[in-house]
Amino acid sequence: MKYEVVMGLETHAELDTESKLFCGCSTKFGSEPNTQTCPVCLGLPGVLPVMNKKAFEHSLKASLALNCEISNFTNFDRKSYYYPDLPKNYQVSQNYFNIGNNGYVDIVVKGKEKRIGIHNVHLEEEAGKLVHPEASGANYSLVDFNRAGVPLLEIVTQPDMRSVEEVESYMQTLRNILLYIGVSDCKMQEGSLRFEASVSLREQGANFFGKRVEIKNLNSMKAVLKAIAYEISRQSDLLDKGEDVLMETRLWDDIDSVSRRMRSKEEAHDYRYFPEPDLVPVWIDQEWIDETRTAIPELPVSKRQRFVNEYTISDYDAGILTEDRLLADYFEECVKMAQDSPKELSNWIINDVLRELNERKTSVQDFAIPPKMLVELIKIKPTIGNSIAKDVFIEMINTGKTATSIVIEKNLTQMDDVSELNDIVARVIEENPKAADDYSQGKKNALTFLIGQTMKITRGKANPKILTEIFEERLSAGSK
Repeated sequence: MKYEVVMGLETHAELDTESKLFCGCSTKFGSEPNTQTCPVCLGLPGVLPVMNKKAFEHSLKASLALNCEISNFTNFDRKSYYYPDLPKNYQVSQNYFNIGNNGYVDIVVKGKEKRIGIHNVHLEEEAGKLVHPEASGANYSLVDFNRAGVPLLEIVTQPDMRSVEEVESYMQTLRNILLYIGVSDCKMQEGSLRFEASVSLREQGANFFGKRVEIKNLNSMKAVLKAIAYEISRQSDLLDKGEDVLMETRLWDDIDSVSRRMRSKEEAHDYRYFPEPDLVPVWIDQEWIDETRTAIPELPVSKRQRFVNEYTISDYDAGILTEDRLLADYFEECVKMAQDSPKELSNWIINDVLRELNERKTSVQDFAIPPKMLVELIKIKPTIGNSIAKDVFIEMINTGKTATSIVIEKNLTQMDDVSELNDIVARVIEENPKAADDYSQGKKNALTFLIGQTMKITRGKANPKILTEIFEERLSAGSK
């Protein structure tokens, strides 16, 4: 491509608090419309807001996790604009004294690390939500103010991303950080994590930015990636034709996979920011900063690298295990109990545990098999074989019983008796002469068939290693 893509993201994350930012109304998702409101969040005359300390602490923790410089002095500002879902006709936000500035996030793309700058992190209140009736011909919209006043963290990057892959990595990394530190549930399907993208193109090697286009209405990470890919293509086509790219805001239409013009930058609002007179400033001393910093756990990127170095697993496996903090804790607890076999534990968790969690729509926190039971299964696996171990794993989930009790109860211990297996092998060869003959003629797949027949007779209990050795010895002798 002869153009360099320049992109940045704005992220809005609803903070995980029980009450709203400036009043005691619940933040619970999915309640009946307009049942979680009060005079404060509805902006009625004469009310006074009181800041939610937990929301501020979450914001401070996020700023530190994103390596920001923390402002010792911060306050709130009024952002004035009219929209039906904004009951006060202004939003309480931060413009002049943000909580965090000049931070960064390290991402990994195709095995290479890159640093994405964070311009600022600030705290504001959510707006309400417009509900558009689906009935044909409906010419009105309804307003639900339950969301109005929910604490919202805005994270603004520098224009440091240069590819769709970098944007995807940044979004995943940021989401994981917010989940690890416990400040947001990041449920995009509920609107608690949202992204807005800014995209511009410039000639390769140019030292100035092209005209920036903002894209809104991005309701999933998949939509973000589709929208920026579309926008890159759209702007490239315009520049190839010698046409100008307009500085504008566009809305993404996920159904038709196109962006549509919303407004030009010249039409953008003058928000007339001024300090919020009903809220006192906040002073953040070093003791508060240090106390908050100690509460931040090991974050995904550093944990991922530690897993690779300490447990000698692949970077890919480490990435999957560290995507969820609880899953990473589950893995480490297993390794600690087993005192060996980190690779085998990693394989079981990635292939079997995650599959069952997804199919059963549950979390590792509520999983029926705690680390102790999984380690027990893996330790007795050599005595029952891999195939039976898989069956025992499912039985453990369904019954809550331990692997040992299931193996004893169902008599699943692996058959290792060479004499007994010899008799069964002789019978299988006698009943399948064609397969035996095929093997003697060099068709190695015939051995797999014969072993499969033996496994049917032994109900999967025969030791496959011993079985293979017996077959090879007998069939080789028979071909001489």
